[in-house]
Amino acid sequence: MQFKRLNQSGFTLVEIAIVLVIIGLLLGGVLKGQEMITNAKIKSVVNDMNGISAAYNSYLDRYKTVPGDEVAAAYTARGWVGIPGGNANSNLGVLVGATFTNPAAGEGAGLWQSLRAAQMIGGAATSAALPPNAASGLIGVNGAVTYANNAPTVCVSGINPKIALGVDITVDGPLPATGIGNNVGVLRGAANAAAPLAPVAGVPGAAAYNETAATFWTLCRPI
Repeated sequence: MQFKRLNQSGFTLVEIAIVLVIIGLLLGGVLKGQEMITNAKIKSVVNDMNGISAAYNSYLDRYKTVPGDEVAAAYTARGWVGIPGGNANSNLGVLVGATFTNPAAGEGAGLWQSLRAAQMIGGAATSAALPPNAASGLIGVNGAVTYANNAPTVCVSGINPKIALGVDITVDGPLPATGIGNNVGVLRGAANAAAPLAPVAGVPGAAAYNETAATFWTLCRPI
């Protein structure tokens, strides 16, 4: 009796090694790409805050008054019709809890409209809408002490923990030995599952930037 020899084909060790190397390179590329996207968002969020701070101070320098605080007649004299007037007391009349709310009248609406009318931020001069930040949240400003930092303040909402950590390190440098930096330094913040989370006046409770948590951070710094 004769037995036929069956030829079985399969992957050699070299071929398997090549496949594994290719898979490793692809995974490395994906992870590197995600890291680059996150780093870009961190820089953009910091730039969002810096940009509003620069616009606010440029307005103050050019017109010698706080944007949003002027009386309506001052806006009209510049040809800016329809901007709600403030009380001209040299303070921005936006409470800390109203950072991310935007009534049709008042100094909050006046601030965004006057900055746009002066072409210091983008958008139509008639729009009082809060600008979006690079992390898909909002940018807000208030004239009150925020997270125990001096007023006025610029804040960003809807920031995920990983981006919040990067923004904190970018603004304030490496975290303290405790690994918690949300309640110290210039940049301070708090987290909640809801967004936007309105800031408060007092020092936020110490909290780590837990990258696995399904929370959103509100971060604030003085203008």
